[in-house]
Amino acid sequence: MNVSEAEDRADTFVRHGHPERTVDLGEVHMNYAVAGDPDSPALLLVPGQSESWWGYEPALERLAEHFRTFAVDLRGQGRSTWTPGRYTLDNFGNDLVRFIDLAIGRPTFVAGHSSGGVLAAWLSAYARPAQIRGAVYEDPPLFSSETEPACGPSIRQGMGPVFAAWHKWLGDQWSIGDWHGLRRALSDELPPVLLEGMPGTRPNEPESDSDTGPPQHLREYDPEWAGAFVSGSVTAGCDQATMLSRARTPVLLTHHFRRLDADTGQLLGAVADVQAQRACRLIEAAGQPVSYRSLPEMPHSMHATDPEFYARTVVEWVKSLA
Repeated sequence: MNVSEAEDRADTFVRHGHPERTVDLGEVHMNYAVAGDPDSPALLLVPGQSESWWGYEPALERLAEHFRTFAVDLRGQGRSTWTPGRYTLDNFGNDLVRFIDLAIGRPTFVAGHSSGGVLAAWLSAYARPAQIRGAVYEDPPLFSSETEPACGPSIRQGMGPVFAAWHKWLGDQWSIGDWHGLRRALSDELPPVLLEGMPGTRPNEPESDSDTGPPQHLREYDPEWAGAFVSGSVTAGCDQATMLSRARTPVLLTHHFRRLDADTGQLLGAVADVQAQRACRLIEAAGQPVSYRSLPEMPHSMHATDPEFYARTVVEWVKSLA
């Protein structure tokens, strides 16, 4: 296994508006940024797949008015260690447990987006007792990120084909790196309904002259993540129905754009209605309060699309717990 540290990929990164720090968790060095008054309540921000900590930058200062905010790069993303063969929900989650102990040092709220929302659910179930004060699941692919979900469409009926293409054409640790081949292949390898709204993927559509390479967030991402989701290895050993049934903290679940294609059953969006509803029932059966916000007009990433609304939603929910 060839572990890769940030210095091995130094030419990948760009500067951002917040200073970055690193904490040694044992197996990985985790990169993160901090904002806000040290005496404010702590808030841990967990990005989704292919997103580095700086995806939260538009919302960071707004949140920092109310929280001591910590935004992290998960292993395999950003400046944190890349660990081939070691991308699982349990490893990601235990990294965060150690991060809370070593970098935050006190109970914290957690807000995660997409697969980071699944990790927020993991923490609300499996973190050390009293470590998590409350968890925000921002449009999480609960059940829909599994190969054999307890209900609703699987990853193969959702974003799985996109992840499979990323893994095929970019390779573990960018060992292939054929970005232009990927762009050309998407129109053949993705279901037609997934091509909607994805520029550069329609048949016979030429690549833009300005398309000189992958976007920054993908450059900082190990495509083995994508392969691990498609194969199911990332969720092996962590049944999500069981995880949700063991929730020990209050939860805010925001549910954004979603549609099931009537002809194919393809899920457009992160999580189907039946899956979000099942998640809420399991959390409530565990004795925890759930605030469910249906936002069908909101794109997948609320914190990037409307950072002011995102920050207000998180702040108001945390205040409601008091």
